[in-house]
Amino acid sequence: MTDNISDKDKKDWQNFLKSKEKLENKDGIINKKKIKSSRSIDLHGYTIAEANTKIKDCINKCYKDGIYKLVVVTGKGLHSTNEQNPYVSMDLSILKHSVPDFINNDHQLMKKILEITEADIKDGGSGAFYIYFKKNKS
Repeated sequence: MTDNISDKDKKDWQNFLKSKEKLENKDGIINKKKIKSSRSIDLHGYTIAEANTKIKDCINKCYKDGIYKLVVVTGKGLHSTNEQNPYVSMDLSILKHSVPDFINNDHQLMKKILEITEADIKDGGSGAFYIYFKKNKS
């Protein structure tokens, strides 16, 4: 990089410093867009029926609002008390398994979803998953 700055650039800089004009913070705008384009929901503590109702409502709202990604935190089922009930399947009763199954079996919800993938470690890893939405055409 050179230390030679043209006289025009120096003059433009001096004029800018003297003016009351503010520059738009483009980083702030980008962050606001990122925040708006994704949401998260934590289903810890919900029963299967409550979690399914909550996730259905959330998916419909996210799709309507034009959200791109939903982070769904279900937990890993490590503290589930289902193993105490011999009439309940441990795998299917844990939200980690039952919520994605519920979504995949609801054709109306799946019409709005582009892809469902496991979350990154920073978002919960195997105790969470992402839902990516199709664009809302309405």
